[in-house]
Amino acid sequence: MRRRTLLAGALLSAAASPVLAAGTARAADPGPAVTRRTTTLLDAQAVFFVSYDGLVNNNSFQKNGLLTYKGYQYATWYTATRNAVVARRVLGGTTWSTVTLAHQLKSSDSHNVISMGVSKTDGRLHLNMDSHSDGFFYVKSVAGLLDNPATTSWTSSRFGAVQTTLDGLALTSQFTYPQFVSTPEGRLQLSYRVAISGNGRNALAEYDGSTWQNLGEWSSSTGTYTSEHGSSTARNMYLHGIDYDVNGRLHSFFTWREQNGAVMCSGGGITNHDTGYVYSDDRGRSWRNNAGAVVGVTGGSDKVAVTDSGLVVDPLNPDHSLMNQESQATDSGGRPHAIISYVPGRFGQCTTNYVNDRTANGRAFHLRKNTSGSWQKTEIPVVLGSSQRTKLILDKYDNAYAIFPFGRIAGASKASGYTDWKILFDGSGLNAFGEVVIDEMRVKADNTLSFMYQEKSSGTTPSALRVIDFTLPA
Repeated sequence: MRRRTLLAGALLSAAASPVLAAGTARAADPGPAVTRRTTTLLDAQAVFFVSYDGLVNNNSFQKNGLLTYKGYQYATWYTATRNAVVARRVLGGTTWSTVTLAHQLKSSDSHNVISMGVSKTDGRLHLNMDSHSDGFFYVKSVAGLLDNPATTSWTSSRFGAVQTTLDGLALTSQFTYPQFVSTPEGRLQLSYRVAISGNGRNALAEYDGSTWQNLGEWSSSTGTYTSEHGSSTARNMYLHGIDYDVNGRLHSFFTWREQNGAVMCSGGGITNHDTGYVYSDDRGRSWRNNAGAVVGVTGGSDKVAVTDSGLVVDPLNPDHSLMNQESQATDSGGRPHAIISYVPGRFGQCTTNYVNDRTANGRAFHLRKNTSGSWQKTEIPVVLGSSQRTKLILDKYDNAYAIFPFGRIAGASKASGYTDWKILFDGSGLNAFGEVVIDEMRVKADNTLSFMYQEKSSGTTPSALRVIDFTLPA
C-alpha cells in the first residue's frame, strides 16, 4: 500500500481575546506550567520484573491505577510478595493507608495490571486485575465506601471476596486490558479485549449500581488489510483510551495490529498501522466514524472493522513501529486529542527492530480535532529515548501536557495552537524506570498533575513505588 502523506504540522493561530464591558480586555489565559510539590512513598519494595519492556505496576494503559474521588486519592499495585494492595490518602496528605487484598499476582507478565473504577450510583470502588488473554480477578468494595471517606474506616473488611466473574457474569476466558469509565449518569462501564493480540475484539460491560450486564463486542477482527508487502485477514483494535467528554460523547482513538507479519517490511518491526477514531452518542451502544456514519453496533452483527470507511484520521503503514495504547483526552469543548508515536520517515521507511528504532528515533505527535472539525498534528520536539508510551492530559485552560517515559513533562499552550511544545520538567532525580500512571481525575479535581512511577532496578529486585504531584495553572 502506498504510504500517504502525513498531516501538516502547522496549526492555526489563536483568536484575539474578546473584549469585555467598558472596553476592558480579558487577561490572557495562562500557558502550561508545572510546579513540583510533593513526592510520597507508596511502597519501598514493590514487585519488579521487566516484561514486554514494561512493569506490571506502571503500564500507562491502566485505567485507572491512580484516581481521585471526593477529596481522596486511591492507588493500587503489587508488592514484593506479589500481593495486590489498594491504598488511599486525603488530597494534600503525605501518608497512605493500605489494604492488602486476598490475591497474589499469578505470573510475571507486565500486562497483568490492576485497574480501578468508581460506580458513582452506589459509591463503590471496583478493581479488575491480573489477566492477559486469560481469566480475570475482580473485587468491589462495600457500597458508600467512597462517598464518605473521612468517616469510613479503610480496612480489608470493606472489600468483598475476590471473584473470577463480575458478580456471576462471566465475560470471556480470554480477557485483557480492563479499562473502567463512568457514564454521565454515574453508571460504571468496563472496556476489555476478547481473545488475543492480532486476533481480538473490543467489548463493553456495564454496572448500574446493582447488576453487571455484558453489552457485547463492538470491534471486528475479520476483513482483509493489504499493505505494499502483503495481506492479513485477522487483527485486533488497540484502544488509546475510552473517555466521555463534557457533553456526554464517548470517544476512542485506536490503532490496528495485524496478525500476519507479511504486511511489514521487516520481521523485526511491529504490525501496528494507522490511527483511527470512533465515537458514540448513546453510551457505547453504537459507534460512528469521523463523518458521523454508524460503523458498528455493540453486541450486534455489524462491528467496527478495518474495511469500514472514514475510520482513519492519521494514516501510517506498518513500517514505522507505531505504538499501540498510547493516550487520549478531551478538551473543554468536547474535542478529542491524542498522543501517538512512531519512527518518522526521515529516519527511514523500514524499522527493523521496533524497540531499538523507537528508542533511537521515535517521536511523539499531538493529534487533535480543531474547532473547524479538521484533524491537525504536531510533532513534539522531544527524543523519546525509549520504546514506551507517552501520556496526555489537558488542564482547565486546555493547555496540553505530554508525560514521557522517565517522568519528563512537556507542555504546549492552546493559545499557540499547540505549536510551542517545550520541556517543563526533565525528570531529574526521579530515577523512574519508564512509563508512568496518570491520575486523570485529579487534574479536574484540584488542578494537580499527579502520577505514579517506579524506580529503576535490575532483575527481580524490588524497588520503590512513588506518587509525585505538580501544581498546574489555577
